[in-house]
Amino acid sequence: MTKFRPCIDLHDGKVKQIVGGSLRDDSSEPEENFVSDEPTSGVAGKCRGDELTGAHVIMLGPGNVDAAREALAAGPGGLPGGGGVTLANAVEWLEAGASHIIVTSWLFDENGRFMPERLSSLASEVGSDRIVVDLSSRRSAGGWTVAMNRWQTLTDLEVSGHLLDRLAGGCAEFLVHSADVEGKCGGVDGELVALLGSWGGIPITYAGGARNLEDLRLVEDASGGRVDVTVGSALDIFGGSGLTYSELLDWNTGER
Repeated sequence: MTKFRPCIDLHDGKVKQIVGGSLRDDSSEPEENFVSDEPTSGVAGKCRGDELTGAHVIMLGPGNVDAAREALAAGPGGLPGGGGVTLANAVEWLEAGASHIIVTSWLFDENGRFMPERLSSLASEVGSDRIVVDLSSRRSAGGWTVAMNRWQTLTDLEVSGHLLDRLAGGCAEFLVHSADVEGKCGGVDGELVALLGSWGGIPITYAGGARNLEDLRLVEDASGGRVDVTVGSALDIFGGSGLTYSELLDWNTGER
């Protein structure tokens, strides 16, 4: 059964909802849908109190370490954390309270070439059962290409069942943002969800575009209930109007 998984995205030390494709390394500001005045511990504590484990805490760029630590401390052992995770700091984030570490860009060289030995070394250090591999992707001629560096740089990996087979032994879960629709509240990428659902291996969470309960039903139907989904900008606690937090709590308990 498809479950709702919260997302706590951090930018400049605050909980924000951002149009994913607008993130840049230059001085331009990303397109923001929502900026919370609430401390990160408040959002994380809410998820913890409602037993919503697996709320991903993602640092989108610099200036978020303190906010991430605050969120993880509010929900110790229940929240995966990511953004700038490497072999050098993975243990540190687990000790800070992360249930898993989420890793993307460090698995590639600066040109986007996948380096499998890095995933192996990370698994040896912390255990594959504590790793979430983020395969955030953009549409490409062949389907979907994994993107790194806050979705700015395309890599040499194409999303496929073969790729999931190849990486599954080194992690406990895949997180897949559809970067082309992330933050736009324009609907999920049903074709990508169907591809992910057809695989049927370790758990997968999809993120991007969910705007209402119909989109959650689409994810459940397209994936056969094998893919979970995050909701960000459409959620009322993040300033959205498409879905309420209470609706999603009901969804997770089967009240649909």
